[in-house]
Amino acid sequence: MTANTPPSAPDLPSAVTVPAKQRRGTVWLAVGIVLVAFNMRAGITCVGPVLGSIQSGLQLSNGVAGMLTTVPLLAFGALSPLAPRMGERFGRTRAVAVGLLAIGLGALIRVLGGTAALLVGTVVLGLGVALCNVLLPALVKERFPAQVGLMTSTYSTAMGLFAAIASGVSVPLADGLGLGWRGALSVWGGLALVAIGAWLPQVRSSKAAGERANATPGDVWVLASTETKPSRDVWTAALAWQVTLFMGLQSLLFFSLVTWLPTLLRTKGVAPGLAGWLLFGVQLVGLPATFVAPILADRMRTQRSLVAAIAGLYGAGLALLQWAEALAPLVLACILVGLAQGASISLSLTLLGLRSSNAVQAAELSGMAQSVGYLLAASGPLLVGLLNDASRGWSVPLWFLIAVDAVLLMAGLGAGRDQKIGQVHARHPSVR
Repeated sequence: MTANTPPSAPDLPSAVTVPAKQRRGTVWLAVGIVLVAFNMRAGITCVGPVLGSIQSGLQLSNGVAGMLTTVPLLAFGALSPLAPRMGERFGRTRAVAVGLLAIGLGALIRVLGGTAALLVGTVVLGLGVALCNVLLPALVKERFPAQVGLMTSTYSTAMGLFAAIASGVSVPLADGLGLGWRGALSVWGGLALVAIGAWLPQVRSSKAAGERANATPGDVWVLASTETKPSRDVWTAALAWQVTLFMGLQSLLFFSLVTWLPTLLRTKGVAPGLAGWLLFGVQLVGLPATFVAPILADRMRTQRSLVAAIAGLYGAGLALLQWAEALAPLVLACILVGLAQGASISLSLTLLGLRSSNAVQAAELSGMAQSVGYLLAASGPLLVGLLNDASRGWSVPLWFLIAVDAVLLMAGLGAGRDQKIGQVHARHPSVR
């Protein structure tokens, strides 16, 4: 072939085919992440609305019934520190697949027997959710390093959407369609199977997240070998503890209000049915904030102003719940609390990526923050209930939640600094 002869077709660079392949792989990965997120709350929030039916059917005491909410949170706290190691050992995509399998298996186990099966299935489901909780932020950091905010907003909104849907349709499924509580809960196991089917191509196309030996610089995958271990143990870093406290305290506020808000509203004269719909509304109204907060956070040099806005919304909502008696201000309180809840959960997930230097460190920080965070969250509903019993009213519990909001603000102001763990300054502040 002469110097002027154009190269033959096989020698042409794959400028067209490679980007197209990358785009398809990226789209399918994003779809898979969203389907995983659908399963990260629905199996838990579907229980509360049919809890009375479960108690009647299995003759459960209030204490055992309360464990159906607490047990998943304790499972989150127990497995979260181990999840990063599992992701490193077996690969993050494989570990997420195992998490989805556990969610589906747990959802099946808990409807096939009596009280023991119900509790065992709840534990298995909680362990599966814990794996996905911890590893999804690390996968986003690894696979979408330049779109951490957008991807976090997408999957956290998907998670919140199906959490609300699950709590809203459980009673219609159980009573309206005649499925009973067992049928209503089993639906969400089917959702896990759908997610597993969509996620399997990720496992097949890569032995584990970021472990493709033949990856090229233009590939969507990031070589794990290019990552370094965190320069400091996250458990000894002050910034990591501030992120952890922000994660934990926002979870405490969320689960405390999800558990007790309908009861509180009923004591203020709100009808039981309307109180339940207001709780559903709290979750729905938070979805726009869930989506917007990570995008804003990713564009900001620091996230302190966003933290202050969240704490302000929470404080205003809790103050209205404390002193309002009429329906209109109580509805406004629910709107403010919903906006704060939606923004705080997605911001806390975004901080896991923004404050870490690589996917390994993001996984470690995620495991730490969610372990301590969900143990804190598990204590919230119990403490609020005890304070209510001791004080015979809601004033003291609400003051407790207002105090938690104040600590949330202080932790968030630290977590929102323009730094990464082990560094004095962020490496690329101009990116945000």
